[in-house]
Amino acid sequence: MPVALYALALGGFGIGLTEFVIMGLLPEVAADFGVTETVAGYLISGYALAVAIGAIIFTAVLGRYDRKKSLLFLMVLFIIGNLLSATGPSYELVMLGRIIAALCHGAFFGIGSVVAADLVPATKRAGAIAFMFAGLTIANVLGVPLGTMLGQAAGWRATFWAITAIGVIALVGIMLLVPGNLARSSNAGVFGEFSIFRSPQVWLSMLVTILGYGGMFGAFTYIAFTLTGVGGFAPSTVPWLLILFGVGLFVGNILGGRAADRNLPKTLIALLVVLTVVLVGFALTAQNQIATIIALVLMGGVGFATVPGMQMRIMNHAAHAPTLASGANIAAFNIGNALGAWVGGLTIAAGLGYTSPLWAGAAITVAGLLVLLVAVRVRGGEFAKHHEPALSPAPVR
Repeated sequence: MPVALYALALGGFGIGLTEFVIMGLLPEVAADFGVTETVAGYLISGYALAVAIGAIIFTAVLGRYDRKKSLLFLMVLFIIGNLLSATGPSYELVMLGRIIAALCHGAFFGIGSVVAADLVPATKRAGAIAFMFAGLTIANVLGVPLGTMLGQAAGWRATFWAITAIGVIALVGIMLLVPGNLARSSNAGVFGEFSIFRSPQVWLSMLVTILGYGGMFGAFTYIAFTLTGVGGFAPSTVPWLLILFGVGLFVGNILGGRAADRNLPKTLIALLVVLTVVLVGFALTAQNQIATIIALVLMGGVGFATVPGMQMRIMNHAAHAPTLASGANIAAFNIGNALGAWVGGLTIAAGLGYTSPLWAGAAITVAGLLVLLVAVRVRGGEFAKHHEPALSPAPVR
């Protein structure tokens, strides 16, 4: 893989930390500012909302500039946001820092996906995207537990200082390693790029992402309750079990990218089928601890294996503005997160038990599979082909 991908992956690692590490630090943040757990939790939901907004708006606006400069700008924004979170004397300023950092999240992965794809031959593009997203998965495996421990030992602000430092290193890496001759994301202008939303395949691809990824995330949102309330695991073991889930994310991301490079439509269909089976199997065997551990790793692996292929699919169907399409799909991932968590919460509130989010996740995933089958059929002959139409290389200036 080109060395520039390592700089992109490091940026993804820092962004992944910013998004997820706050979950383990909410008690400390709430106590520090004298707010309730619910109000502290807005630091998570506010971030997610800002990701969805920034993914589309920032990606479209930055399409007027060359991609390397756009990535550098986004990393500067990321550093400013986390620096504000590390130093903000009030809850409101920390929230502002979270929002500023979140605004660069979707655009970074959106533009970064296109840059990663353009750095390698057409037959390795999904793998290159997976490599960039590996930074995000490593943040889940190692970064979040270590960041939580740092925050608990040295204060939660220390974690954000560490993330700020990672952002500076990623900024230097992108400055030195990413080629400087990358073209602008699009020559169509802001309004011209939005013409991608006239394509039914773009909308279908986003819907597949919302449902296919939302099913897995909805089940994962309440996984601690499932592990302790159904599986009988001690609360102290949950962080270690989540590390196993993160290992599944990492492995699934890499293997999913390689499979998507071989045959994108068949890979996505197969993964959504297998994910449905895993979620149903998990729900049926959640009282068995060994089966639960296996299902947890598989859920992470199969669920995140869909990500590179989902990114490639929408980029392929928006060849004249792949960067905006990529950013829009990042927004779709976050909408899927919110949808899955909402539906899973409804099932628990209805008294259906702590395995109900798994069943709900399986149902949402099946809906995503059906949308994908419709999209493939509308595309006409896509399933029989070895690849979807290849993303045309961006012109180099």
